[in-house]
Amino acid sequence: MTTEARRPTRQLIEPDLPAFDASALEPELRAAIAELLLSMADDEFVIGFRDSEWTGIAPMLEEDVAFSSLAQDEIGHARLFYELRCALTGEDPDRLAFHRQPHEYRHAQLLDWPRQGWAFTITRRWLYDTADAIRLAALAHASFAPLAEVVVKVRREERYHLMHLDAWLERLGTHHGQPRGKVLSALKQLAPAALSVFAPLPGEQVLVDAGVLSASMAQLADRWRSDATARLCALNLRPIPAGAPPADGRDRAQPDESFVWLWNEFTSVARLEEGAQW
Repeated sequence: MTTEARRPTRQLIEPDLPAFDASALEPELRAAIAELLLSMADDEFVIGFRDSEWTGIAPMLEEDVAFSSLAQDEIGHARLFYELRCALTGEDPDRLAFHRQPHEYRHAQLLDWPRQGWAFTITRRWLYDTADAIRLAALAHASFAPLAEVVVKVRREERYHLMHLDAWLERLGTHHGQPRGKVLSALKQLAPAALSVFAPLPGEQVLVDAGVLSASMAQLADRWRSDATARLCALNLRPIPAGAPPADGRDRAQPDESFVWLWNEFTSVARLEEGAQW
């Protein structure tokens, strides 16, 4: 059998972006879409590397494989969003992903927390994925067709991620004793920070007015809080507290120490090997 024949046939997500003419967009709208794409790409990129931290140490072999697959998927989604942004801005996607300084990333603060125990990871993952599902739904019919097309691909995989994480949340959250206690503790820590996924974006109103985003981030946060609280209450868990998305929810002016550690990990090869490509 040749090397070519032995190559894996599974492809997580089609890497090719839909063709489009960026010059057809008004500069203000182009800049707003670019900011939206950067926030989404950084979210997926960072959560993907957080998932990869469980490779080899997950509580069971099946979850070792599952979280490695989740990490691959999320980093693949990040690549799509980075490449779509770069088609708008002319930037290099490899440099955007691996050659920025920690304060230049725009992921949600929810993802800054360091990896802790399994219940903590499942709780954060569930909070992020439920929030991300609301955000993706608001982009499913975006007037910017290339983004809508990419979102369709991403949502196909994300629905299975959420099913997996919801099953784990139910398993841990309804198991009285230590597992449930750890989920409740994680919710107390993380639920307020989950609103950072909906932090206001530069040019957000431009996106809403143009039909790229179907509602404001504040409105999406309300939808998420309602849906997430309903599910949590069904499991007799802590509801999402009231509050608005934090204005500084993506601010890296003072990078979190845990993210700086993670940044050193995922940029190590790029910093050692100038010109290395994705």
